[in-house]
Amino acid sequence: MQVAILMIHVVIAIALVVLILLQQGKGAEAGAAFGGGASQTVFGSKGSGSFLAKFTAFLAAAFFATSLALAWFATQASQAPEAGIPDSRLIEQQQGIPSLDDGGDGGDNAAPVLEESSG
Repeated sequence: MQVAILMIHVVIAIALVVLILLQQGKGAEAGAAFGGGASQTVFGSKGSGSFLAKFTAFLAAAFFATSLALAWFATQASQAPEAGIPDSRLIEQQQGIPSLDDGGDGGDNAAPVLEESSG
């Protein structure tokens, strides 16, 4: 689910960049009034600008929503137990083998001891 939202997030980001670059600034309309196209004057029709502006606002809201969803997924993943190699004491406790850090009584060591020979 997180990967799907991330892919949608990237597509929306690219679409936002393209839509913002396609739109004309307010200064371009003022320049057209003094010798440019007759369809767009300073106070004339807006043409396709309103559609692009509304679609850009919709994409911005969707980008914000996917950002919040990805942030929520990131906080949920940080609360999950850590994956990886567990501590050696945890492994020894699960197997029932006493660890060296347990600090046992030390009297029942079954390892053979080499005695020094005089000679």
